[in-house]
Order: sequence, then structure tokens, then C-alpha cells
Amino acid sequence: MKIIISPAKKMNQDPDTLACRTKPVFLEEAEELMRWMKGLSLPEAKALWKCNDKIAEQNYRRFQEMDLTRNLTPAVISYEGIQYQYMAPAVFGGKETDYIQEHLRILSGFYGVLKPFDGIVPYRLEMQAKASHAGDLYRFWGDKLYREVTGGDHFILNLASKEYSRCVERYLTPEDTYLTCVFGEIADGKVKQKGTLAKMARGEMVRWLAENQVEEAEQIRRFDRLGYQFVEELSSEREFVFAGTGNAD
Repeated sequence: MKIIISPAKKMNQDPDTLACRTKPVFLEEAEELMRWMKGLSLPEAKALWKCNDKIAEQNYRRFQEMDLTRNLTPAVISYEGIQYQYMAPAVFGGKETDYIQEHLRILSGFYGVLKPFDGIVPYRLEMQAKASHAGDLYRFWGDKLYREVTGGDHFILNLASKEYSRCVERYLTPEDTYLTCVFGEIADGKVKQKGTLAKMARGEMVRWLAENQVEEAEQIRRFDRLGYQFVEELSSEREFVFAGTGNAD
């Protein structure tokens, strides 16, 4: 089983808390994108990022000074978003860290696919950005992310946003089992998702999967953190629905 998740916009450098174990598999492609980003002016970069002046200046400086071989932080603690806060990988034990390194894959507009303990540097480049000489990042990456994620393992658990899961979904074959987890509240017989709560649940599910060493789809139905429960009547082979308030009891 491979679990796919999205990255986070907010990132940090922390080369001391946990050790990097591996290098990003698409480091050459990241270097190509880095060279392209370094060639942009600050106004061009800001327009690409669609952010305020402070964030644009910080990330523009990051790219201008970027070295993909130094001051590296494991990807899973470099990202600071809500999903990663609820995953809390810095306090994992040995079996949990081994589990996520084997099963978890972070999709990235800049690095492509990351293992949790790949060494990376902070960057800003969302997958949906109209970027690169290739036209856009979906075209730049093509089917590389799908092929790297599967790599002979054709059960994919999707905990990523649509912006990132699209990179894998469009290349699925009949051989693949692709299961998406949906977290929300039930209203009028339908599931309504709220972005922040869904991110919390995705991070909590990764933690739960690692703690329980989950390998099979049927085991995933037992997830019950943050007040969520599996909803049989709204679920299918391709989509598991979990409903609740998004808060622990």
C-alpha cells in the first residue's frame, strides 16, 4: 500500500531534530525547476505564487540562495501545515517512522514525489501554478509521479487534495486499486467537507495508520479519531466516507 498526501505551503528548516535518510528521487527535475525559478524576476515570482509582498520576498530569496544539497530537513517535518501538525511525526517511535518511510509519499510541485525522510529545502511552488517552460507542472511531471508512487504496488490510499491527487489519478490503470478517504459532516444525506477539518483528519489518519501498521483496505474502516466514524451506506470500493464533527470527544 502507498499513501499519498499533499505538501504544505508553510515550510521550515530543521536539520537537527530528525536525520534525513534518503535523497529525493527526482532531484534532477527539481534542479531544472530551481534554475527556471531563479531566472524569474520578483514581480514574476509573486504573480506565480499569488501571495503578499512579505511571502514573495522570503521565497524569492530562498530560490536565489537555494542549494539542494545543504542544510536539508526531512520532508515530513519540513512541512508545517495543519495536516503535518496532526500527524506529529517528530514524536513517532521507530516502527511508525519505518512505516511511513515505506508507505507514505508526499506529492510536490517542486520535488515530484518525496519519501518522508528525503532531505529537502524550503520552497514555494504549488502543483497548479502555471509554471515552467513545459507549460504547467502537470505537463512537466507527466506520468512520472504515478509510476514512482505505484512502483509495483498497485494499492493507493489517497489522502491528498484534488490539486495533487490529479497527478496520479489521470494515469490509473485497471490493475490499480485507488481508494480515497473523505472526511466531513452529513447534511441532507450528503457529505460536506470543510478544508481545515479535512486536513486535520488526513494527518490524524496517517498517524493512526502508522501506529496500527495498517496494510489492508478493510482495516482502514476502523479509523475513529477526532470523532469520525466510517459510514457504510455512503461509501464504495473507491471511496471511504468518514463522518463526524472533526473534534475529539
